[in-house]
Amino acid sequence: RRPSRHTKICCGHERLDLAVVMALVSSFKNREVDPGMLIFGEVGLSGEVRGVSQAAQRVSEAIKMGFTSCLLPKSNLEKLKDEKRIRLIGVENVREAIQLI
Repeated sequence: RRPSRHTKICCGHERLDLAVVMALVSSFKNREVDPGMLIFGEVGLSGEVRGVSQAAQRVSEAIKMGFTSCLLPKSNLEKLKDEKRIRLIGVENVREAIQLI
């Protein structure tokens, strides 16, 4: 039996795709991701970063936990435009995200 060409890396949570990509790129470039940054988003096969459910709740919890910034799908940013307690960075694709490392 041949393995699937579309294998999920993480623990079955698509919302963590972007965090896994950023960790891998960070390791490859030997540069640290800001430890005060929460990262979430689903990554498609062509590198697009897709929105996730409950983004506002995730950001709210991140603030309570002391995170100072959040890298998230640009499509989730609109509903969070009034949030001023944390720096929000919206990205449309992986290329935009890895430029931050």
